[in-house]
Amino acid sequence: MSAATITAALPLRIEPLTREAFAPFGEVLERAHARHFPINAGTTTRFHDLARVEALGDGARVLFNLFEGQAWHSPVPITLLERHPQGSQAFYPVDGARMLIVVAPAGELDERAIRAFISDGDQGINYAPGTWHHPLLSLHRPGTFVVIDRGGDGHNCDEQVLRQPLLATFAADPTPP
Repeated sequence: MSAATITAALPLRIEPLTREAFAPFGEVLERAHARHFPINAGTTTRFHDLARVEALGDGARVLFNLFEGQAWHSPVPITLLERHPQGSQAFYPVDGARMLIVVAPAGELDERAIRAFISDGDQGINYAPGTWHHPLLSLHRPGTFVVIDRGGDGHNCDEQVLRQPLLATFAADPTPP
């Protein structure tokens, strides 16, 4: 991205990731406030039913993946969003990596409705089918994420370049490397 494009980008306000604020886009995956109970003779705690994983359409199946995201540092230019109309897509860090989450409601992309959230390293998200979102943004350091999404026949990824680029600016990572 050129310096002129970054200069022309609009600022994007970043919010803390909470269940209530993120509800229009999907679910926050976290242990806090989750239903939990002991299993395996008390040697394991199960955090139960954290997300509604959806794989829509004929021949659909659920995929379990690991993604390794590169480190992103402030400011992050936001120039495109994608969506998966045939299923949900969940991201959960396995190594405490924090994420910048940029989303817009399902349907025709409304750039005025784009919002940004920042996770705390112990939170993940599950995008509802059709929710517009930026590809993975691991903050300050590379991160490894479990990703659960839809596999199978049919088209399941739309991308759209933004008419007006956005610029997400956030503080340095408060935790030591």
